[in-house]
Amino acid sequence: METVVATSKATPNFKTDVLSFVAGEKVERVKLESYVPRVKVRRLLTQLLVAEPALEIERVIIRGVSGCSDFVGSVDVETTSGTHVFEFTWCCRWRAENEGYVDFFGFPDQMRAAQEFDWRCFRRWERSSDN
Repeated sequence: METVVATSKATPNFKTDVLSFVAGEKVERVKLESYVPRVKVRRLLTQLLVAEPALEIERVIIRGVSGCSDFVGSVDVETTSGTHVFEFTWCCRWRAENEGYVDFFGFPDQMRAAQEFDWRCFRRWERSSDN
């Protein structure tokens, strides 16, 4: 995560909060509007910083629903030049199906996909048309 944060044009305060969040601390610049497991928020933050490295991010507000194999929602990304909204779907089942990973019972091996691909299980990452 340190490398991803370092290569982003996010503000220094946001970068500090991202690293603190990943370390398990409470932060101001990563706001969750509902309960989401920390690991899924970390994956979302990684996706945001990798997919949008030029944004000078100051703060994010995350709205989403987390299921067993997915995390679906939107993130408001407040930057120095305005707010951008991204719609997303992270889904380890989708990644497992695409990779042909199956478990002992013949079902998509979601655990393997999540472990091997981590944040790269985003099926959808789209800027909202309202931006």
